[in-house]
Amino acid sequence: MRKGRRLKPGDTVGLLSVSNPVDPREREACVQAVEALGFRTVCGESLFGGRGYLAATDEIRARDVNRMFSDSAIDGIFCVRGGEGANRLPELIDLEVVRANPKVFLGYSDVTVLHLMFGGTGELCTFYGPMPHTEFRKSTFPGYVRDHLLRALTSPEPGGEILPPPGDPPLRALRPGRAEGPLVGGCLSLISALMGTPWEMDTKGKVLIFEDVDEEPYKYDRWLCQLRSAGKLDACVAVVVGQCTNAEPRHPERSLTLEEVFQDLLGPLKVPVLLGVPFGHGARKATYPLGARALVDGDEGRFYLTESGVS
Repeated sequence: MRKGRRLKPGDTVGLLSVSNPVDPREREACVQAVEALGFRTVCGESLFGGRGYLAATDEIRARDVNRMFSDSAIDGIFCVRGGEGANRLPELIDLEVVRANPKVFLGYSDVTVLHLMFGGTGELCTFYGPMPHTEFRKSTFPGYVRDHLLRALTSPEPGGEILPPPGDPPLRALRPGRAEGPLVGGCLSLISALMGTPWEMDTKGKVLIFEDVDEEPYKYDRWLCQLRSAGKLDACVAVVVGQCTNAEPRHPERSLTLEEVFQDLLGPLKVPVLLGVPFGHGARKATYPLGARALVDGDEGRFYLTESGVS
């Protein structure tokens, strides 16, 4: 896997949106939040304007990605927010440019589309973590979220054990065992959306990590059944379940709980399975180097990042 150079104070970060638009006032707040971390910023065209629920036309959003990877003056790329629309872009992105210019690429949620594309056919380590519009400006950003982000993006040392934020419950093991492998995954609905495409997730020998938001248990049931039928659950060496937020069923009297779905579909696996890892749409989460190695300890209920995502 190709790795970008670690970021350092004074480096230039390109800001763009591959998904939803950003209000002009929020754009300036995002710039200030990134600069408060010690970086310079360059804004892409995708942060000016909008087209319905899209930040810009497909061509403009993809051009931002291609330009920022090819521009040697830009040291890292932060997706400002998620939303919808990233799945329109893969055919318009120049993967040869991405491969030839590895650099830090950060985002989560809808950005899963590009994580799977860059980590698969692009062979690039990328970062699944907080974004300027969504987290940097919140009161929950300083401390746990900020510290994990900066460590992941600026240190060539592995992140080590991922402990829950102070006051949160411990990680839980659904299946015992120990396994190590490269991280792959993201937002479960987007993982499903790429099945059958050239950017379909490859889980062979890897640690599958997933999360989602605002979805009922039957959706998780559907997506996990799809992954099981496609052999993705049998191929991975471990499964890590992140923050599945706002997953309560509208009609609980005729629904399984999310815990029951996981018991039914992940419980029979022959690999370690962890639940409750601070990964995803929750207010407090760590930053994860997709493509780098991690260790899952289902005997002790612990999770470790054993390889850095930067050089």
